[in-house]
Amino acid sequence: MVVAALNRTNEKTQVWLKELAHELDWDEPDMVFQALRGVLQTLRDRLPLDESAQLAGQLPMLIRGCYYENWSPKKDTEHWNAEAFAARVALTFPGNLTVDPYAITRAVFRVVDKHVSPGEVKDVKACLPETLREMWP
Repeated sequence: MVVAALNRTNEKTQVWLKELAHELDWDEPDMVFQALRGVLQTLRDRLPLDESAQLAGQLPMLIRGCYYENWSPKKDTEHWNAEAFAARVALTFPGNLTVDPYAITRAVFRVVDKHVSPGEVKDVKACLPETLREMWP
């Protein structure tokens, strides 16, 4: 049973990564994974605790682990605009000036939008400032 669950989450994670690679038109799996992790962790740190946990509940187990990696929950979230969000995502790729954190963010949001329930996406978007909501599909 445990092995089956691990196999299922691995398959689901691979689907997410494959879709993101296609969205970004990238063929480097490590960079695709970094992009997914960077955007999700930035989003996690922006959301209120309860909404962050509700979103996590809809992520595949392996992605959920990355989502929570190095998390230090705070009661108050920082109120970021799109520029601050993109700057934080860019930190995922130190020294790489060829990546576009806005494009990465929009691509991850499109993949999340495909796999997370519409109600949860609506709830997440409602927690974000207008400039970030505009980055969702």
